[in-house]
Amino acid sequence: MKIEPHILFLAMALAAGGAQATDLLDVFRSAQSNDPVIAAARATQQAGREKLPQGRALLLPTINLNANTTMNDLTTQYKGAFPFAGGTYRYNSKGYGVTLVQPLYRQQNWVAYSEAELQVVQTDAQLKIAEQDLVLRTAQAYFDVLIAQDSVQLAEAQKTAITEQLAQAKRNFEVGSATITDTHEAQARHDLTYAQEISAQNNLEIKRSALQQLINELPQNLKPLGPRFRLDAPLPADMEKWVGNAQLNSPQLVIAHAAVELAEKEVEKNRGGHLPTVDLVANYSTSNANGSSFGVGIDSTNKSIGVQLNVPIFQGGAINSKWREAEANRERARQDLENARRSVAQQTRQSYLGVVSGIAQVQALQQALVSSESVLEASKLGQEVGVRTNLDVLNAQQQLYSTRRDLYQAEYNFLLSELRLKASVGELDEAELAKVNQALH
Repeated sequence: MKIEPHILFLAMALAAGGAQATDLLDVFRSAQSNDPVIAAARATQQAGREKLPQGRALLLPTINLNANTTMNDLTTQYKGAFPFAGGTYRYNSKGYGVTLVQPLYRQQNWVAYSEAELQVVQTDAQLKIAEQDLVLRTAQAYFDVLIAQDSVQLAEAQKTAITEQLAQAKRNFEVGSATITDTHEAQARHDLTYAQEISAQNNLEIKRSALQQLINELPQNLKPLGPRFRLDAPLPADMEKWVGNAQLNSPQLVIAHAAVELAEKEVEKNRGGHLPTVDLVANYSTSNANGSSFGVGIDSTNKSIGVQLNVPIFQGGAINSKWREAEANRERARQDLENARRSVAQQTRQSYLGVVSGIAQVQALQQALVSSESVLEASKLGQEVGVRTNLDVLNAQQQLYSTRRDLYQAEYNFLLSELRLKASVGELDEAELAKVNQALH
């Protein structure tokens, strides 16, 4: 009876102390809490959202308080007929004041506020990209460990089979029914498989370490693919509809569109550099001095309110230069948007074809696996009756295990292509990952 490596690994995992196996969703939720990349993305979004209150502040009044206290040492000598005597006066003067400025018309401030809204849109889209990327990185790291485990299991099974073939070749040589060449061929294949097993074990440790970096703990007992694995075709089964959906919902395009609008706002803001500004200005101040040049103290209070107009006349050509710079940046943003559109369309088509071709590849390899098993059985039977050599059996074994490994890799690639297709249209989230998780034992 043949035992698939997927099933063998599951049995070994459950036998190892009866530990509860970890599935893809468990790993993803752990990554959400422990991955520093997504944590940095959340902090970036939080920082980006502060652009909105900063932009709003440009439209609200500003209030400043100032206060002072000063020691004065004043020597005065009057000339001519003046009714006051000169002398030296030492006294303290102090005071405080409050100034309120409410912008009434500042075209650039209104533009800056609308820019802040667009910047928030960009930071939200950037977090969306980071969240989708976390799903993909988690699935990739998880499946990398699974294929590495499969490779180790396949290498061990292949080594066992070749060991049996080597022992048979030695027995046949001893009884004179085979040549020493058969033994040497089996020994060489055994040594090669042993080296492949060492490489597979090393690769497994590397992949487990990569997953550990993501979740900050050593992964244990990962659930492998099970019988519920399904080859579902994309719905709708129209690549251009997926491309159209990506053009509407891709987070990358949301960022690129916002960048174009920001560039438009910058042109508008710099074009308004010559416009006047109008502010409401209110002041309240009070001062007290216990002396003066006349020898007497003075207390005063001042209240004022008015409208202040400022008209920029000439600033050395800086405004016109910034305007031209903003127009050039606007053109760059438009070209970046066009490039993003093309890139998203290409990525979506590639992901769609990855799913479609992945289905065909898995089905072809499933059939190839059946054929390889038949070839191996036929080769063994042919060796017994003398129409096949030991090398034929070894080659058939090699073909069988290579096909089985390729099949497992194709299955994991198919699942990843499904996730990438969802990401291209901005629909990749935990719910989509849960669908993939159902394919695990």
